[in-house]
Amino acid sequence: MPIFLDVHKVPFKQDHLKELVDLPLDEFGVRHVNLMYNKENGVCFCLLDAPDHEAVVKHHDKVNIQCEWIVEVDLAKDNFSTIKK
Repeated sequence: MPIFLDVHKVPFKQDHLKELVDLPLDEFGVRHVNLMYNKENGVCFCLLDAPDHEAVVKHHDKVNIQCEWIVEVDLAKDNFSTIKK
């Protein structure tokens, strides 16, 4: 499945962000691979396993998050063996 990277403001507390990375696939086929965030600047980068760009948009729309950008990426190091399926 393609991997996407997006950026947006952090609407959640740090503990909630850590919980998100352990959630199973959602109804749009999106799963968090990892989240990177900067608490001081209130910015979050989501690395997502998703079927397509539109699924990533729907995933964020569901919780009223507006992404500044979303881009499909390739990983230099394949770490899929560590992703919970």
